[in-house]
Amino acid sequence: MNDTLMHIGAPTAVVSVRPVALPAPGRGQDLHVRVSAPAAGSELPVVVFSHGFGGSLDGYAPLADFWTAHGFAVIQPTHLDSRTLNLAPDDPRTPLIWRSRAEDLKRVLDRLDLLEDALPGLAGRLDHGRIAVAGHSWGAQTASLLLGARVLDADGAPGEDMSDPRVTAGVLLALPGTGGADLTPFAAEHFPFMNPGFTEMTTPALIVAGDKDQSLLSVRGPDWFTDAYHLSPGGKSLLTLFGAEHSLGGISGYDVTETTDENPERVALLQRVTSAYLRHALGVDGSGWSAARTALADGGHPLGRIESR
Repeated sequence: MNDTLMHIGAPTAVVSVRPVALPAPGRGQDLHVRVSAPAAGSELPVVVFSHGFGGSLDGYAPLADFWTAHGFAVIQPTHLDSRTLNLAPDDPRTPLIWRSRAEDLKRVLDRLDLLEDALPGLAGRLDHGRIAVAGHSWGAQTASLLLGARVLDADGAPGEDMSDPRVTAGVLLALPGTGGADLTPFAAEHFPFMNPGFTEMTTPALIVAGDKDQSLLSVRGPDWFTDAYHLSPGGKSLLTLFGAEHSLGGISGYDVTETTDENPERVALLQRVTSAYLRHALGVDGSGWSAARTALADGGHPLGRIESR
């Protein structure tokens, strides 16, 4: 699958600034953010990216760099669980980091004006009406909360609605599935927030799952990572990557040691498909997404399959 087929276009020059400190009263420390954008162009759609456990604003360069070079402004906050912050296990904020993460994304949206001013030449070039959230693993769960997913209580009742009307699309990579009996005893005891409800996740989203992604937190197989697609309302698409484990071929960084399934071709496919989806979902151009759906329909492509509902 090439750029011409998917109408992605040639990459452009990009600019980036890090860290930008957003004041965050009550958080314990400022929220540090990376802001990246094409060097030229206006009305840039925005993608706010939530990293996985232990990550930071410097992670996921294979995706962030590609998206930015193809017309998106990408904003990457560092959450409190980041290894760069080294929060103590007994820190009183630790049990509610899942909630703090969602608040970080909302804080980014609240201060887009400050973030625009932080990158020279960016002011006035963002399209505040075209905003998507994306994330990987725990970051995908964080992003899903802004799309309408809920954390269920012990009785199965939906928790607080943390959705955000400013967000009109999502890309959820290796998103954990349902909790309860689907979790290992360790996960059920230590991660009570891993009990999502997807029935009210109404915002359109692309869910990406690897068919060899066996989580140590679930007693189920790789299909666990497709729950959000099957259990949420319509307007969703599912990209299944053949042979992919949790790193989906190596999206968390260039040459990172935690990648267990390094596959540059898989990452290249994911870069193009997610870019095409974001352009479609944010109302920029739907031709690339239409081409991607055709090319990856019915399992005929060696790297993956797309289905929609």
